[in-house]
Amino acid sequence: MLNPELFLNYLKYEKRYSEHTLIAYTNDLDQFIHFGIELDGDFCVEEANHHLIRQWIISMMDDGIGARSVNRKISTLKSFYKFLMREGMMGNNPMEKVALPKIGKKLPVFVQEKEMNRLLDGRFFTDDFEGKRDKAIVSLFYGTGIRLSELVGIRFTDLDLREKMVKVTGKRNKERLVPFPTEIATVLNEYIKLRSELFPGFGNFVFLTAKGEPVYNKLIYRIVKKELSLITTIDKKSPHVLRHSYATHLLNRGADLNAIKELLGHANLAATQVYTHTSFEKLKLVYKQAHPRA
Repeated sequence: MLNPELFLNYLKYEKRYSEHTLIAYTNDLDQFIHFGIELDGDFCVEEANHHLIRQWIISMMDDGIGARSVNRKISTLKSFYKFLMREGMMGNNPMEKVALPKIGKKLPVFVQEKEMNRLLDGRFFTDDFEGKRDKAIVSLFYGTGIRLSELVGIRFTDLDLREKMVKVTGKRNKERLVPFPTEIATVLNEYIKLRSELFPGFGNFVFLTAKGEPVYNKLIYRIVKKELSLITTIDKKSPHVLRHSYATHLLNRGADLNAIKELLGHANLAATQVYTHTSFEKLKLVYKQAHPRA
């Protein structure tokens, strides 16, 4: 049977996909191969046909796997078989006759403006190292819309407090500059001053734990969840919710969709357009509340 490692090396070294994405692709291919072997002990991926792939889709949906997850796995197969065709390892592409399950529109969850203002303008954060750090983290998420991985990786060389810009490395190692307001520069300055007093010479990463080590994903999740729990009752409380809030509030206040796309680091406009649905839902709510015939 053909070794999927050729494909995974292509994704790693030519497409420069992240470690997280490579793990997802590996798991998807492993699950597909395992399904094929269960049906036919002599299964070879290069001999798979669209009937078998459809059976896999049905099997996953029968197991309660959502359409979004199924689509991601099928997208992995599409990329895989496209690679095999390009390399001349297959004569026919079995994915050409495979249709993806439909996904219902899922609007992004976000925090209301007044709630974010209450959190950042109130006295919720303590004056010690962790309080100043946590306020800087929440402020930067909401003030720039950057991703969790992007914030964790920020170094002092990426931060320009004078010009109020931060350089982040997004998906597929794409770098972009994101501006932030003066208020966040002030918050960052206060945190950095205390950081330099407590942990002089402790590496180039901006955000540290209470022990002086670089922050990590789970810690950031806990910080954001804890702070958002103080001001909102929404079920999901995560760094990505702050990213959604940033984009939604910009759009509600008249920002250009293309500009938001660049700020968020989206590869295409389709990914950004989901926020227009959120704004439209808000307009419909205003109409229902205000129009005498609504």
